[in-house]
Amino acid sequence: MKKHVTIGTRGSRLALWQAGWVREELMRRRPGLTISLEVIKTSGDRITDVPLAKVGGKGLFVKEIEEALLAGSIDLAVHSMKDMPGEMPDGLWIASIPLRETPWDMMITRDGRKAEELPEGAVVGTSSLRRGSQLLNFRPDLSIVALRGNLDTRLKKLETENLDAIVLAAAGLKRLGMAEAGRAAEIDPGIVLPAVGQGALCIETRADDEGVNELVRTIHDEPSAVAVTAERAFLKLLQGGCQVPIAAYGSFDSPGKIHLTGLVAETDGSIVLKDAITGDAAEGEAIGETLARRLIERGAAEIVERLIAQAGSPDEPIQS
Repeated sequence: MKKHVTIGTRGSRLALWQAGWVREELMRRRPGLTISLEVIKTSGDRITDVPLAKVGGKGLFVKEIEEALLAGSIDLAVHSMKDMPGEMPDGLWIASIPLRETPWDMMITRDGRKAEELPEGAVVGTSSLRRGSQLLNFRPDLSIVALRGNLDTRLKKLETENLDAIVLAAAGLKRLGMAEAGRAAEIDPGIVLPAVGQGALCIETRADDEGVNELVRTIHDEPSAVAVTAERAFLKLLQGGCQVPIAAYGSFDSPGKIHLTGLVAETDGSIVLKDAITGDAAEGEAIGETLARRLIERGAAEIVERLIAQAGSPDEPIQS
């Protein structure tokens, strides 16, 4: 096993916290090991003035890091699982998924109001079509506006852009100690179902790097991995990306049984196709695929194909 390992990460405050947490956990388990962080700027970090749905598919926040991993300039990468595409590049794999943090979304207001308590016509900022579509399905009177930037930037925009509320992942806020009492309220998952893998970290490595793979497995959490695997199988079969409101969450209601809820929606919330399934945890991937097929039979494929076509090819140049 190497005595020094390099972790590739984005440079945002949250990404650095996540990579730093992984570094400390690994070094605690392997005394004598040193680990450094290599900050890599991704396409998603560079393009901040265009809504995610207009930029392209999933992979915006991982592509350049994966290229460094394949080139051997880093030994492992730490990502937010919700940023990971369904397909992995040849030679790379998800080697470890640590214990998952809270998967829900959180609404931030100046006075801690919940979604159902916002005033008529309230303006809500979010970078996610998934969040916006579900909020509009719940409250058609809301006005949803695009909101990009890191956590600090988006929190500031609550004040500077005269927004009534913004919606962020609870996991990131909690990791950074920013889930302020009196301003933040978790959104009922019956109103907004989380993104695939939300709250989970992804540790990506080269599949043939046995030493690093053995190392990162020391912080692997199997129940979190089973749930995320089912959610990702659901996403992969639907072939959706940032251009399509897709959500899924797997939980364990009884030992050995996973309960998976998933949805596909129109961006304006006018249609939300939602279903749930329960099955053996050992069959998580098959359960995710089965749930996706159920929604496909109800018209999900047509929604996905149309929204992707409307957004344009990911290879088209960005018009800023």
